[in-house]
Amino acid sequence: MRALLTGGAGFVGSHLAEALLDAGHTVEVIDDLSTGLLDNIAHLTGRPNFRYIIDTVMNERLVGEMVDRSDVVFHLAAAVGVKLIVEAPVRTIETNVHGTEVVLTQAKRGKQRVVVFSTSEVYGKSTAVPFTETADLVMGPTSKHRWAYACSKALDEFLALAYFKEYELPVVVVRLFNTVGPRQTGRYGMVIPTFVGQALAGQPITVFGDGTQSRAFTYVGDVVSGLLRLAESPDTIGEVFNIGNHEEISMMALAERVKAMTGSPSDIVLIPYDQAYEAGFEDMPRRVPNLQKINAAVGYTPTVGLNEILQRVIDHERAAAASRR
Repeated sequence: MRALLTGGAGFVGSHLAEALLDAGHTVEVIDDLSTGLLDNIAHLTGRPNFRYIIDTVMNERLVGEMVDRSDVVFHLAAAVGVKLIVEAPVRTIETNVHGTEVVLTQAKRGKQRVVVFSTSEVYGKSTAVPFTETADLVMGPTSKHRWAYACSKALDEFLALAYFKEYELPVVVVRLFNTVGPRQTGRYGMVIPTFVGQALAGQPITVFGDGTQSRAFTYVGDVVSGLLRLAESPDTIGEVFNIGNHEEISMMALAERVKAMTGSPSDIVLIPYDQAYEAGFEDMPRRVPNLQKINAAVGYTPTVGLNEILQRVIDHERAAAASRR
């Protein structure tokens, strides 16, 4: 098939592009490199079925042309990372909401399938863990910029499902849970590359808050496998799916594990949220998915555990550091 990836030079997008090419598909990428990196797709540029354009998803004419050439659109382009979201709330909302509107509008003509990328952040302050796709979403107040991202992605979901209902556009919504792996950077607050980078450099490993908040991390290869199945199944259209892993760990325990696995002399230091982000910052205490729906639909089960995820990231970061010497 012919696949268009918006935001395809990002961490997840670059791995998805690679998997699609390996499966024999044609891939086009559009990315404005605001959070993506050309280095992420440099190894793909010589492949005959791959093409990329540096431009914004807000360019309606260009996006329309690229959508017309495609059978499926993976809409990954978004403002991502807690640090970026807190520092640039206007950009977050405009990019996430209007960018999605552009893609859906252009796909409406040719009825291309659109896989819309959402996030576990939409569950907000809910305590109904593990999170199920049909559960209520509990957002924080609008005065807290932290929740702008969650609200913008929830609106993306409403918009995508509205296009499905009103225009019969074949959409699939996916909520990613803390996807990690090689090529992810810590630039915008992604915790595992940040911890690993600090540990390998012998710098303090900085845990925000009190360290009791917990997450379930998912290897990017597992996520990509699930995405390909969801995009190809006729039974997933008009549905919302969690993609993640069950293995939960607190941020303090994660820092301790990274320190041990790297053999680092680094100290582990707690940084209050007010210093890390902004005054009054609120966080999700737990973030763990219920995976029954995606398992029933396409047989998805995560295969890579946390220790192996960490080891792969550590090995990647060590190799990258060695190549820079």
